Amino acid sequence: MTEFAPHPLDNPARSSLTGPHSHFAERFGRVLRYPPEVTPWLALSDEPGPEDWADLAALAGPGGEVPLLGMDHRPPPGWELTFDADGVQLVDDGVPGAPFEEAVVLGAADVPQMLDLVRRTQPGPFLPRTIELGTYLGVRRNGVLVAMAGERLHPPGWTEISAVCTDDAYRGQGLGTRLVLAVIANIRARGERPFLHTGARNTTAIRLYESLGFRLRRTTRFMSARVPENVLATTTGVVHSIE
Repeated sequence: MTEFAPHPLDNPARSSLTGPHSHFAERFGRVLRYPPEVTPWLALSDEPGPEDWADLAALAGPGGEVPLLGMDHRPPPGWELTFDADGVQLVDDGVPGAPFEEAVVLGAADVPQMLDLVRRTQPGPFLPRTIELGTYLGVRRNGVLVAMAGERLHPPGWTEISAVCTDDAYRGQGLGTRLVLAVIANIRARGERPFLHTGARNTTAIRLYESLGFRLRRTTRFMSARVPENVLATTTGVVHSIE
């Protein structure tokens, strides 16, 4: 009987943290995570068992809240779901990349403006060190950052597009679309393929991405859960770099 290897996008955070993003990876027992100031994504095994959840409980501590992004496995009984939303994973199906002359590469000095734009537009998690995950492009008007898009998870052969956002005053000008296509051009130049995640209810964005040439690969969930106050964590793991 032939066994098929899991696709790198089935567990994209783990594929990233054991692959191109291994230099970010911190391990706690069986749990892998990015540094908290980089991104909240963390990774359990493909089929998490009691030891995985015990390590995650020990990492967060009794009553601690943990993000469970892009996972299909619900936490054990006793864990309180504090957020639960359907999501989708869309993958490249012939999306044409294209340069955007007005786009500029954003750097560490731009992080305060990037955080402010994210605060106003709410595209999803973006933290002070998220910019380290890949290339971020932006558009400025009168010296102010008004739109951006960039790269987040990096499973082998793939790069996730993330933090696509535009200031309300500049919507309707196609800035987000042109930035996405410019990010894709950079991804293709490395011989990789783009993918992305969004909420299943974000039908406007899904229709736009499908019109660009993305297709639905799978549904997923975005959750966060609180560790039971009376959990008994038996793991002896400590957080450390896997390198």
